Amino acid sequence: MRKCKKEDKYQAHVMERLEKTFPGAIVTKLQPYIQGIPDVAIFYEDKWGVLECKREQKAEHRPNQDYYVDKMNKMSFASFVYPENEEEVFDAIQSAFRIER
Repeated sequence: MRKCKKEDKYQAHVMERLEKTFPGAIVTKLQPYIQGIPDVAIFYEDKWGVLECKREQKAEHRPNQDYYVDKMNKMSFASFVYPENEEEVFDAIQSAFRIER
């Protein structure tokens, strides 16, 4: 239970940062019925992306998460995000959405 709370807090942080980084974006937590679909979606202008939040780099991946992150990244943008790679992921989203800092 404790680990889940940590991941939920990190997910809330990521969602808040997305909203600040991309004003006017729709940022929502996904609750898909398909196992492995990422946690968070962002819709910004004519672009979209999804993120699978992990509490740390070494956190276990659930079945199908790698598959869906890879598949959705080929469609638009998708990535695992955790504290150790957060800056890199936000830079990649901005690049994918063609936004200059």
